[in-house]
Amino acid sequence: MALIVLRIVFILVAAGVGITVIQVDAFRSALQDQPFWAFIGVLILAFGVIGIDIGVKNKRYDTISGVYFGLLVGLSLTYILGLITQVWFPTENPGAVTAHRALQLVVGMVLCYSCISLVLQTKDDFRFIIPYVEFAKEVKGPKPYVLDTSIVIDGRIADVVETGFFDNVLIMPRFVLAELQGIADSSDKLKRSRGRRGLDILNRLRNNDQVDLKIHDRETPDMEGQPVDMKLVLLAKLLEGKIVTGDYNLNKVAKLHNVEVINLNEIANALKPVFLPGEHLSVRIVKKGEEDSQGVGYLDDGTMIVVEGGRDHINSQVRILVTSVLQTSAGRMIFGRYESLEGGGSGGHKTHANTSA
Repeated sequence: MALIVLRIVFILVAAGVGITVIQVDAFRSALQDQPFWAFIGVLILAFGVIGIDIGVKNKRYDTISGVYFGLLVGLSLTYILGLITQVWFPTENPGAVTAHRALQLVVGMVLCYSCISLVLQTKDDFRFIIPYVEFAKEVKGPKPYVLDTSIVIDGRIADVVETGFFDNVLIMPRFVLAELQGIADSSDKLKRSRGRRGLDILNRLRNNDQVDLKIHDRETPDMEGQPVDMKLVLLAKLLEGKIVTGDYNLNKVAKLHNVEVINLNEIANALKPVFLPGEHLSVRIVKKGEEDSQGVGYLDDGTMIVVEGGRDHINSQVRILVTSVLQTSAGRMIFGRYESLEGGGSGGHKTHANTSA
């Protein structure tokens, strides 16, 4: 809305500048006493500048500081250009002086609009150009979430975001998107399939009106030549955000640089049902275990269950007694002891009331 108001004001200013220009005698004589064309020319120039500005996507709304700063830079540049071009307009010629002022008005109009528009659209990244000036970031939540390649390919991020669990702005860096496109164009069929899945997940997030997803285009000089994981860490530091990943190595690297990480694997493990020693549950034995008498089964969420005495009951639904639970970085493992066969049920599990063996 703010940019629309800016553009309307710009058109009105352009009309005023056009009226001023047509009063210049030099333009009247050059246009053979048809100054109306000078007025039309200024308006066409104004609409052309707005058209170019609209063609640049990913617009952001302004702040009052952005308008002031852009206006200050625009007027300063106009003044400097006015001093430079003054040598072309002799001061002893009143007509030349008037023409110079008209030219300054047109140049000032274009420069002020361009500078304000630039600041409004890039104020989050303006520190790249001006070291000690940075505008406040406009984000929905306290900190933006920076996505990495693995978490997009994984696909669970879309399901989690759509639940409303994450209310923060999601940042997709351009270099991560480029890596994803490279994977999607790979000659390897498996990699190509993974890359295309990641692109589908991004489109799903972008088409969801409830999700605030932004493509981050800019890179700082210290990112040049760095691997993607390090670029993610530097960008998260710059934006004061968190990295969302499922990559174990990136998780460790980020923590070494004091960057907060949200690991979806850890979230998934935390949300898995808790089974305590002494509880009973039902599971289907699907393969042999490492020990002679062990069988292995899985819960619906992928949790591995090692069943003592289960080797003789492969492909059978059994009732077991939980003896211990082991939490590892790769997930949770449950150890149990075979008690009896279930009545011909298919795979799955059910938790019973806590009883003693």
